[in-house]
Amino acid sequence: MALLEVEDLKVHYPVRGGLFRPKRFVRAVDGVSFRMEPGETVGLVGESGCGKSTLGKALVRLEKPAAGRVLLNGLDMSTLRGRELRRARKNFQMIFQDPYGSLNPRLTVFSALDEVLALHFPLTKAERRERAAKLLDRVGLSAGALDRYPHEFSGGQRQRIGIARALAAEPALIVADEPVSALDVSVQAAIINLLEDIRRETGTAFLFIAHDLAVVEHISSRILVMYLGRVVESAPSRELVARPFHPYTKALLSAVPTIDASGKPRIVLPGDVPSPLDPPAGCPFHPRCPVARERCRSEVPPLASPDGTARLCSCFYASEADL
Repeated sequence: MALLEVEDLKVHYPVRGGLFRPKRFVRAVDGVSFRMEPGETVGLVGESGCGKSTLGKALVRLEKPAAGRVLLNGLDMSTLRGRELRRARKNFQMIFQDPYGSLNPRLTVFSALDEVLALHFPLTKAERRERAAKLLDRVGLSAGALDRYPHEFSGGQRQRIGIARALAAEPALIVADEPVSALDVSVQAAIINLLEDIRRETGTAFLFIAHDLAVVEHISSRILVMYLGRVVESAPSRELVARPFHPYTKALLSAVPTIDASGKPRIVLPGDVPSPLDPPAGCPFHPRCPVARERCRSEVPPLASPDGTARLCSCFYASEADL
């Protein structure tokens, strides 16, 4: 059984249309489907505003889906309420992008960890403190940090505390939303290596959200590429980087810095990502696509395999990958 199954998930935000105008919707996530296996790390990439973070929050019930289903170990998360939902939250946690804003400045590190431990485990306070110390040790911090406040730590240290808090519930899945984008490059490497070690040692699955394809390739076994609320390509990491099928994926990869001076020229896409309030008809990428044809302007290409393998691509001309 898959650990996570996402079926046609949609997150739409209503926008008031005025007295004589119909209500409109921002289609932040617009029909996303994928699955994850236990212990797998899946990368989720795309430009800012494509719906990555909204999708991650919807998976952990921090955003309410407009339609679709999220199944965790076969359990439909959308049907859970109250005590059932609190019990289920033990199995999925989130690491947030901002290490400065994700911790309550009025709580000590122990208090932040103790909230999770007291909710999910029948332990005495002394036992919870001992476990909190072990969690800090696991992320490279000493037990002396337990009685300190968030403002006393650097950004990298705060993110380690956030990781310890996510691990405290012993979840099966952690959604890591841009966990290194606010950190210095040297600190980024340490955090990524820490997450890899945790996955190997605990079997925890990670959905790693980022806009940096080089980082995602390093940590993920499989990559999903999002554009305007939809997944446009899904493939094993090495295969996607070696031979992308979708024109948007090719553009993202061409923007990754390389020391190879003989590499392919950078693909510069015209314009910006269209508004999810008023997405274009047909393929959502066609206004910026360098190989768009007439069919692309009127039909939405399905997310399907262009070569008979497990790779998926939402492009009518994906089989012509060398275009």
